[in-house]
Amino acid sequence: MINRELIRIKIVQLTYAYYQNGNKNIDTAEKELFFSLSKAYDLYNTLLALIVAITKEAARRLEIAQAKARREGLADPSQKFTFNRFALQLESNKQLQEFISTQKRTWADDPEFVGKLFEQIEQSQIYKDYMLSTDDDYESDRELWRRLYRTLIQENADLELLLEEQSLYWNDDKEVVDTFVLKTIKRFDEKNGSKQELLPEYDSEEEKDYARKLFRATIMNADEYQHYMSEASRNWDFSRLAYMDVIIMQIAIAEMLTFPSIPISVTINEFVDLAKVYSTPRSGSYINGMLDAIARHLVRTGRLLKHIDEKKNNPT
Repeated sequence: MINRELIRIKIVQLTYAYYQNGNKNIDTAEKELFFSLSKAYDLYNTLLALIVAITKEAARRLEIAQAKARREGLADPSQKFTFNRFALQLESNKQLQEFISTQKRTWADDPEFVGKLFEQIEQSQIYKDYMLSTDDDYESDRELWRRLYRTLIQENADLELLLEEQSLYWNDDKEVVDTFVLKTIKRFDEKNGSKQELLPEYDSEEEKDYARKLFRATIMNADEYQHYMSEASRNWDFSRLAYMDVIIMQIAIAEMLTFPSIPISVTINEFVDLAKVYSTPRSGSYINGMLDAIARHLVRTGRLLKHIDEKKNNPT
């Protein structure tokens, strides 16, 4: 699950913190990096568990509605949402159950939020269409939750505030993790039952190795990389660059030089995008030009054995 996009984000954050903290111990900082990445995987499981919590809240309310209907001699309310096949399969998932059992805090500790979210779901047109539909199969049940997640969970200010209170590590993770939750919903197959595999924390050891090498190269070769920046910014006062710009370019240069298989254009585009989020409004354009100039210089001098397009990268 943890991909290079998320790793780059974490390394930007942890490199910045490394220079801000007085105790510059790279081994300690590396442990913090991997702990931070593991918390992103916790968020992935926590968001899947939210679907289970909403389904349990629906079941609780259904019991109350059924009791009322029996007292008043009315027809039983529909059980369609409560017995949604995908949601029940997720609730029985062995990997998710194991995760929930290890957590000190669960969604049961936030009943007001879960209840409010369920009410928002009931009021949505997606829910109403589903309840009225004659479709009664696993695919439509799964599609319901994919649409509900995209509409009411992926963009949810109250949820983001709640998650921020639970873990500072989750401040910038949710946007990326949401894509993995949606991917997981799409992958679920009814025939796998409770043994359906969730996404692994890492797809391979290669991703962990990428994180370790990139972070260490960034820190250990800082003087060399900043020298390249200084050379490329002759018309600028290097000391007046935004500090985050320096950090982002330092990591980008580390990636260019450390990973032969990653194209220069990919590295530049990825870190220009990060600059737009983490630095000043003008940083994206400036960093794009700087990294392009540095890459061309390194290629010309033989220090970077990669192809670079003749056409200059343009910021998006």
